[in-house]
Amino acid sequence: QVHLEESGGGLVQSGGSLRHSCAASGFAFSRYPMGWYRQAPLKERELVATITSGGTTVYAPSVKGRFTISRDNAKNTVYLQMNSLNSEDTAVYYCKTDPYGPMNFWGQGTQVTVSS
Repeated sequence: QVHLEESGGGLVQSGGSLRHSCAASGFAFSRYPMGWYRQAPLKERELVATITSGGTTVYAPSVKGRFTISRDNAKNTVYLQMNSLNSEDTAVYYCKTDPYGPMNFWGQGTQVTVSS
């Protein structure tokens, strides 16, 4: 049974940093790309960052240079380091398996609130 357990959200001041973690179980984690998405109030869910099984990363233009996605295959965990946060980053963040493939499992979502 696939399970994605997220942690690391919270309240942070503008300019601050947070790190999300997403611990995976129930599938061969190291073989799959992973992604982080976010959904702000009244907006559609958007793809923030992806990482392939080999570690190649891609970022949305709005977070490039500020966010870093990484993975530790020994721990079956994917991370999202978020720096220089601003109010536009306030959203619920979700991790997901296989962003462009058929394996469609989501984490429970964690709230990030950036205060100005």
